[in-house]
Amino acid sequence: MSVLVIALALSAALLHATWNAFLRTGADRLWTVTVMSFASSAVALPLIALYPLPDPSAWVYVVLSATLQVGYSVFLVAAYRTGDLGQVYPIVRGTVPLLVMLGGVALAGEVPGPYQIGGVVLVAGGIMSLSLGRGRASAHSILFALATGAVIASYVTVDAIGVRLAGNSGAYTVWVVAVYGVLMVAAFLAVRGRISVEIGSPETWNALAGGVVALAAYGIVVAAFALGPAGPITALRETSVVFAALIGRLFLGESLTARRVMACAVVAMGAICIGYRP
Repeated sequence: MSVLVIALALSAALLHATWNAFLRTGADRLWTVTVMSFASSAVALPLIALYPLPDPSAWVYVVLSATLQVGYSVFLVAAYRTGDLGQVYPIVRGTVPLLVMLGGVALAGEVPGPYQIGGVVLVAGGIMSLSLGRGRASAHSILFALATGAVIASYVTVDAIGVRLAGNSGAYTVWVVAVYGVLMVAAFLAVRGRISVEIGSPETWNALAGGVVALAAYGIVVAAFALGPAGPITALRETSVVFAALIGRLFLGESLTARRVMACAVVAMGAICIGYRP
């Protein structure tokens, strides 16, 4: 991978952990993630005019990615209901490269090398450390975190294919984000019946800021996918688990024990090993 692709992946990692912190601090997290999606779409919609339409073959991937991201948002909200950012986030992100690799084995007949096998062991060990023992995440959070990881792995695969078919990474990104915002608001209305947004409320501004950060994180990683291989980029982005642990401690007052730091580092290292190709 080039220095540019590595820089993009690491930037996306930091921004991704940051918008999860915005979500974690929300009092009503389903409302927060919905307003975040609205903010992302509001920024993306004017940009549509700047790009050509995606290739017709890419539209099914645009809609599928947006739909999967609605599921991702709902599961993530459920995971944060009882879990800390520093616990839930590493479990979510650690499962992604693991499942992407397993998908490659099952669907494409890829044979994992020693780095990938070692990475699986590290990711599994790190997640188990966060899931077991004193100060562990609740069973509810763990199950929803694992489900969230599975959905992310699905849309990462969809995006890796769709962005290449679209012919332009910017066009693909803005259309996915725009469709996602519409679907997320529709899902919220289906559950709650109505949505109320007070523009002067600090909660609203936090959610709007989180949405802009989330859009930036998504756009950067899609651009990276257009420039480099999906596996290593996905793995490098999982260093966000370390950023999440630090953000949780510095800004959310979460516990940052030596064990949790080690577990996050092990998950990140395992994710990198899975994506490594010598």
